[in-house]
Amino acid sequence: MTSTSIQDGHPVETDEQFRVRLRAFLADNRPGRRPKDPAERLSWQKAWLATLFDAGFAGPSWPREYGGMDLSFAQQVIYQEEYARARVPRPLGTGLGIAAPTIIKYGSPEQKERFLRPMLRGDKVWAQGYSEPGAGSDLPALRTTARREGGGPDDPDAEYVVNGQKVWNSAADIADILFTLVRTGPAGSRQEGISYLLIDANTPGVSVRPLRDLTGDAHFCEIFFTDVRVPVANRIGEENGGWPLVRTSLGHERAAGAMNQAALYRRVLDELIELAHERGATADPLVRDRLADFEMRVRIMRLTGMRTIADIMAKGEPGPASSTSRLFIVTFEQELHEFALDLLGGYGILDRNDPHAVQRGRWVWGFLRTRASSIGAGTTEIQRNTIAEQVLGLPRDPSMPSAGKSR
Repeated sequence: MTSTSIQDGHPVETDEQFRVRLRAFLADNRPGRRPKDPAERLSWQKAWLATLFDAGFAGPSWPREYGGMDLSFAQQVIYQEEYARARVPRPLGTGLGIAAPTIIKYGSPEQKERFLRPMLRGDKVWAQGYSEPGAGSDLPALRTTARREGGGPDDPDAEYVVNGQKVWNSAADIADILFTLVRTGPAGSRQEGISYLLIDANTPGVSVRPLRDLTGDAHFCEIFFTDVRVPVANRIGEENGGWPLVRTSLGHERAAGAMNQAALYRRVLDELIELAHERGATADPLVRDRLADFEMRVRIMRLTGMRTIADIMAKGEPGPASSTSRLFIVTFEQELHEFALDLLGGYGILDRNDPHAVQRGRWVWGFLRTRASSIGAGTTEIQRNTIAEQVLGLPRDPSMPSAGKSR
């Protein structure tokens, strides 16, 4: 039995006590069945995030002063495991794991007070505006411009006028705020002329168009900016100083994904093993060998996620090693869904609208969805370059953009 420790004269909750309390809260406050109507579903998700925040169960790694839990390393791991196990709604948008660490590190006190709590509570949904049609993995080539008007650098009434296009933007169709990279320097200035700008998605001149993918859903959008006026006060960090913020954002994006995906795929693999049993496939030694391989890899994924959390807590940044977890997860989830379709045989060509589809076509949908995994958050080629140059110390390929200047 684990005893309760004492700190500053008060009892301190043990890791096991925290797990029990969190599990009980998630079970007692489960929000019910997911609505089919998109507007109702959005309200349902926001209500759940508000419930988490108001009860003190939001932001496991966030500082307490911004509404977070500021959990220890061990309890952050427990949080991710229990959250995935409970099958409750996931956070909306992409702000929590990407924009929030950037604002916490680089934002002014006024910006932190204005933006962080509404983001964590789900009152405001955030979406990323980084990639462009001609600047995806080579992000410093972006061409969306922000021209300053109406005063000097410290003029509170000054504005940027933004023009350009972004693409592959998750949740932009439901977003309230777009955290966006814009070119404030001259053409050709690459990473030296990039600024980090927060744009109200309801500003005149902002147009969002959903993009339908292989699954039949619209997980991504493209965004068009036409003479969009944005207060200079919405810039995070210095003008033309946005590139270090990008590195923070992308590093935390991959780090957050590592532990979340590890917890998620622990459950998904258990369900795949159950599917193999149901179809009588586990009598085949080759099937058992593949399942054992996936079991080892999902455990490695968990340990890598734990290491990344430890690095962030110790150094404040996940570092280039976060690219190793991103590449590992991409390969894992694609191969897992390919194997699932092999198990299904002919049923592996039936989508979720077919009445004969196995488990409502979830494995087919997962297979189609993960085709894009090797592109999102930086292509696998870019991840390999980053690992080679910044983790292994290998010489840079002169024919490729530097890993320090790429996504």
